[in-house]
Amino acid sequence: MLRHSAQLVSKTLAEVASLVGPGVTTYDLDKRAEEFIRDHGGKPGFLGYKGYKNTLCTSVNSQIVHGIPSKSVVLKDGDIISIDCGVELNGFFGDSAFTFEVGEVAEQTRRLLRVVKECLFLGIEKANTRNRIGDIAWAIQQHAERHGYSIVRELVGHGIGAKMHEKPDVPNYGRRGSGVRLQKNMVLCIEPMINMGNRKVFEENDGWTVRAKDNKPAAHFELTVVVGDRKAEVISTFKYIEELLNNK
Repeated sequence: MLRHSAQLVSKTLAEVASLVGPGVTTYDLDKRAEEFIRDHGGKPGFLGYKGYKNTLCTSVNSQIVHGIPSKSVVLKDGDIISIDCGVELNGFFGDSAFTFEVGEVAEQTRRLLRVVKECLFLGIEKANTRNRIGDIAWAIQQHAERHGYSIVRELVGHGIGAKMHEKPDVPNYGRRGSGVRLQKNMVLCIEPMINMGNRKVFEENDGWTVRAKDNKPAAHFELTVVVGDRKAEVISTFKYIEELLNNK
């Protein structure tokens, strides 16, 4: 059942990706995501969570996570937007995020997105029973910092299942060999949140949106994995997004 919810959230992000472009509002993206989820038998996982009033988190440029969709936020050429989506399907949750380019994006920003996605897959490589949470965190941190980027420390990945957020926490910084020992079939959301500039952040007045304090771009990618003996099984996917973007 978890695999079904992970697939639905993956397909929802691809559906939203088909709309991303200059002139589109983040409200437009949010409404389409809700329609798509409900049309496929699910419920928006974020809607109503701790009072949150939307289906998506839509974080633009220096916003890292939890950006609130709005009719007043209009995407423009050169922006990036991190879209985080959660669904509930048959009593289980799916959660995934992807940072999209809007039109023609500066090369230094494209580089950030490329490195953060690499960080995600390096973390996933460590999600096996020979390792601990700290091994995932260390792999992500080392790759990001090697490229001159900063790890956001106030926000972490998490377990997932019958609840959207479960133990253990999965930070994006840490020491090899530290933290919780990974157990077979443990389900984790691994999600690097990384700033182009320094790691300092602040929460905006809306009580949700977290932004880089230096106002430089930030990126966020997230996939759900099942810990295995030798390697993780990745149960959410970017393949639907990538197929769509390659055909645009």
